[in-house]
Amino acid sequence: MEDDIILKISYRIKEIRKEKQITIQELANSAGVSKGLISQIENNRTIPSLPVLMNIVHSLNLDLTVFFKDIYANNHREKVLIMRSSDYKSLKKETSKGFDYQRILTRNIHAGPVDFVLLTLKKGSKRNKMVVTDAFEYKYVVKGRVNYLIEDNNYILEEGDSIFFDGRLGHNLSNIGDSEAVMLVVYYFISNE
Repeated sequence: MEDDIILKISYRIKEIRKEKQITIQELANSAGVSKGLISQIENNRTIPSLPVLMNIVHSLNLDLTVFFKDIYANNHREKVLIMRSSDYKSLKKETSKGFDYQRILTRNIHAGPVDFVLLTLKKGSKRNKMVVTDAFEYKYVVKGRVNYLIEDNNYILEEGDSIFFDGRLGHNLSNIGDSEAVMLVVYYFISNE
């Protein structure tokens, strides 16, 4: 499975930062951005602008050619893709317990990165705070019962229900059912220009 370039960049930043044992705060200070922005970039919640990306790479003490080595576009796109569950990749997007993300597929569609993820929420799982994502989000409840708090409104979703919203709105998710919940999640990232 070939991941999208933008998501590879986010992963590379996180990988190199950890390899060099640099904290998120240290990288943020060095790059002249907030700790929250670095966290959002590393967890695929936002896409850095080119100047911010350049500052981050410089702050990691890397040459651009070293940073971008092996990051390339797959110009040959398959017309039909089969994604096997054994190929899904675990993805750490947040610190909340009981949130298990599995990346299914990432692609650029009409010049925008789209990320397809399977999210499993353990019984009773909930976030402790509101989050924002620089993406439009579509969520389909495959199994279970969840509550979405978007700004000041609660939306209860059950098996077969779905929701679509602008992830730049503060939102929070919790499993309010009697068993684990499973959701298909699609993020369509918004450019930060």
